Amino acid sequence: MTASLKISPATITKASDTAARAIPPVWPLASSVAVNPYLGQAQETLAQVGARLGRVGGVPVTMPRNWYKERLEDGTITDADITAALARQTSPNLPDLQSLKQLAGAQAADPTPLPSIADLAAEVCGIDWPGIIADRLGLWAAGYFDQGQALWAAPRRRGAYDAWRQNATHDLTPEIAGLVSFAQFVAETPDTAREAMSGSIKALALPEAALETYLHQLLFTLGGWSQVARYYLWQAELAGTDDKTITDMLTIRLIWEEALFAQYKDQIAQKWEDVKTAHAAPVTPDADLVANAILQEAWERAVQRDLAQTLADPAPQLTDKRPALQAAFCIDVRSEVFRRALEAVSPDIRTLGFAGFFGLTASHKGFASDVAEHRLPVLLNPGVTSVTQTDNVEAEQTARFTARASRAWGRFKLAAVSSFAFVEATGPIYVGKLLRDTLNLAPNEAPGGPAPRLDPALDLAAQIDAAETILRAMSFTENFARLVVLAGHGANVVNNPFASGLHCGACGGYSGEVNARLLAGLLNSAEVRAGLGQRGIDLPEDTLFVAALHDTTTDAITLYTQDHPCDGHADDLRRAQECFAAAGSQTRGERALRLPRAAGQGDIDLRSRDWAETRPEWALAGCKAFIAAPRHHTACKNMQGRAFLHDYQWKEDKGFGVLELIMTAPVVVASWISLQYYGSTVAPDTFGAGNKLLHNITGGIGVVEGNGGTLRAGLPWQSVHDGEDYAHEPLRLSVCIQAPREAMSDVLKRHDGVRDLFDNHWLHLFALDEEGRMAWRYDGDLEWSQMAVDPAPPAELKAAS
Repeated sequence: MTASLKISPATITKASDTAARAIPPVWPLASSVAVNPYLGQAQETLAQVGARLGRVGGVPVTMPRNWYKERLEDGTITDADITAALARQTSPNLPDLQSLKQLAGAQAADPTPLPSIADLAAEVCGIDWPGIIADRLGLWAAGYFDQGQALWAAPRRRGAYDAWRQNATHDLTPEIAGLVSFAQFVAETPDTAREAMSGSIKALALPEAALETYLHQLLFTLGGWSQVARYYLWQAELAGTDDKTITDMLTIRLIWEEALFAQYKDQIAQKWEDVKTAHAAPVTPDADLVANAILQEAWERAVQRDLAQTLADPAPQLTDKRPALQAAFCIDVRSEVFRRALEAVSPDIRTLGFAGFFGLTASHKGFASDVAEHRLPVLLNPGVTSVTQTDNVEAEQTARFTARASRAWGRFKLAAVSSFAFVEATGPIYVGKLLRDTLNLAPNEAPGGPAPRLDPALDLAAQIDAAETILRAMSFTENFARLVVLAGHGANVVNNPFASGLHCGACGGYSGEVNARLLAGLLNSAEVRAGLGQRGIDLPEDTLFVAALHDTTTDAITLYTQDHPCDGHADDLRRAQECFAAAGSQTRGERALRLPRAAGQGDIDLRSRDWAETRPEWALAGCKAFIAAPRHHTACKNMQGRAFLHDYQWKEDKGFGVLELIMTAPVVVASWISLQYYGSTVAPDTFGAGNKLLHNITGGIGVVEGNGGTLRAGLPWQSVHDGEDYAHEPLRLSVCIQAPREAMSDVLKRHDGVRDLFDNHWLHLFALDEEGRMAWRYDGDLEWSQMAVDPAPPAELKAAS
C-alpha cells in the first residue's frame, strides 16, 4: 500500500501512455489495412516480446516446436543455419547445436498469462467475470464506437469514460451476475478518468514497478476494442492533436478490477500480492523462448538461402531498345505473378514496381459522395484533395437520391417496428436477387465513372514538382514507351466484411484506380511535360499515360481510356489489351494451383461472385521478401507471388533521398503486412480475426464471433489456412536493396524506429551487389557481414547490368 501511495500522477500518466502504445491500432472495415500486431514492441527482440506477451496474454510468438522439427528432418534447416542463428544471440547460457536440435523435438509448455483480479475472482466464486466484463464492455463499446450501422447513435458526452459511466450506472447485469452494488460503485467514482485511474491504482496497492505490464494486460484483455481506441489516438497524433479514448478504456477496465477486488479481497488478497510481485519483476525470456527464437531465425536463414539462389540466377540481356509497352504496378506481391506473366507475353514489354498510391497522398470524394476517402498510406497525412464530378448536375443529384433511398431502405429493414414483418411482407421481392446470388450471376464491375481531378487544382509549378518527384522515386526518367499503363489494384468480392483488406494497403484500404487516374492526367499535361523537360526528364510527344485497375481476384485489367484522347494510340491499346488478357490467363492458371477447390483458371472468376466463398483469393499470404532494385535483376525469376518488387536505381538517386523514402515508407508498410500475417498465423486466437463463418459486423468497425463480446482484429483463419495446411509461412520479411551499405546505415542512423525493426530482427536487411545477388547481411548496430555468393554470371550479363 505504501509503495502505491508514492506513485506520482506524472508516473501514472507515463505508465498508462506506455501501456496504450503497446497496443496496435485497428482501422475500420471500410478502410482496413494491415497492422503490425507487435507495433509497440519493436524495440525488443522476438524472445523478449515472447516473455512480455506471455505475461500479459499467454501469447506465443513462434510456431509450435514440431513445425521446426519437420524442417530439420527434411533438411530445410541445416546445422549451418542453426549455428548462424546461435551466433546472433546475446542471451546467456545458450544451448549448443545438438541441444537445440533435441529441444526441437520436445514440445515447449504453452505460455500462461498472469491472472487479473477478474481471473482470481472467477477462480474463487465460479462466476465467469472475465467473460462478463468482455460482454458488457463489448456491448457498450459497439454502440460508442459505431460508425453508422446502429439506428440510434449512442451518447458520447464528454468522452469514453463519461459515456461508459452513464451506461454502467443503469446496467444491472453485473449485479444480477453477483457483483453487489456495482452501479452505485460506478456512480461514486471520480468525474475524471485521470482521478479514477489514480484512485483504482491506490485501492489495488499497485507498486510502480508493476504498472507497465499490468496496465498493458488490462488493455490486452479488451482485444480489438482497445485497438479501436488506439486508432483514435493514432489519427489524432497524425493531425497534431491528442485523444484520451484509450486511457479512458484503461480506466474503465481498472474500475472493474477495483470493484471485484473490493468484493473478493478476503479470498484473493494473498494471490493478488503474488501477482503484483510477478508484474514488478523484469521481463526476461526463459530458455524455451530463447530456443524458439533461435529455431525461428534458423528457419528464416534457410528460406533466405533459397531466395539468394533465385536472385543469383542469370538475368536476361538488358537492352536500350524502346519498349512497346510499359506497365507500372503496385509493389503488392500479387503483382509479381502478373508482371512476370505479362513480360513473358512479349520481350518488348517492361514492367515497373512502385507503391500503389503513386506518390499522390489524395483525400478523395467519389461521385455524388461527401465521404473523404484517404487513398494514401496510413503513415501519412493527405497532401491533396480530389473529387469525381461531372457537369451534369441532374445525374449527380439522381445518384445522391438513389444512395439515400438505399440507406433508408436498409434502415427500414433493420428497424424495430419493421424487422420481424419485413421478410414476410417483402420476401418475394428478393427471389430474383437470391437466385442471382446463389447462382453467382451478379456482375462484379470495376470502379468507373468520370475521371477524378484535384480540387483545388495545384498551380503549374506544384504540378511539375509532383510529377518530377514521383518519376524520380519510380526510377522512371528515360526510355518511355508510346504507351505507359499506370495500374492500381483492387479486389472484387461479395459478402466479405474484409473486402477492403484485399484492396491496396498503400491506398489506405481502397482500390488504386483513383491515384492512377490522377497521375495519368498529371503526366499527360503538355504544360507539365514542358516543365519536366527543363528538369532533365524528356517525355516524348507520342507517349500516352493510361490509368488501369488490376483486379487481383480475377486478374482482369480495366483500362481507363476514356480519360484522355487516344485516337493515335488505338493500335497500341488494342495490343495492350491482348497482352493483358494473355497475361491474366497465365496468372489465373498459376494462382489456381494454390487455391482450394480451383481446378484451373476457369474457376477463378467464379470465386469473385460466390457469396459463400471464404477464400476468393490469398491476398498477401506467403509474402517473404521486399526487393528494391532495377527490374532487370528480378525479371524472369519466379518469386512465386511472395515478393514486393520496388524499382530503384541507386546511381540516379543523388543524396539518397529516394532510398530514405523507400526504407521509411514502403518497407515499413510491407513490415506491417508481413507481421500481421505472421501474428495471425502463430497466434490466431489473439492476433487473428477468427472464423469467417461466425462473423457478425459490429458498428461498421470490425467483427465479433457470435452475437457480441470482444472485437476480433487481424486476419481471419481462412486467410492464412486452406483447411488442411497453412497458406502462409510465418517469416519475418527479408528486405533486399541494391544500394551502398553506407547509405543504408546513414538512413538507419536518422530513423530510430526503422533501425529498431532491423536491429531486433523484425525485418532482415541485405545489400545486393551489382549483379543483383545478396552479398551483405545487416547484423545490427550498423554492422554488416559479407555473405558467400555464387560465382559471377557470364561476362555479357555482367556488362548488361
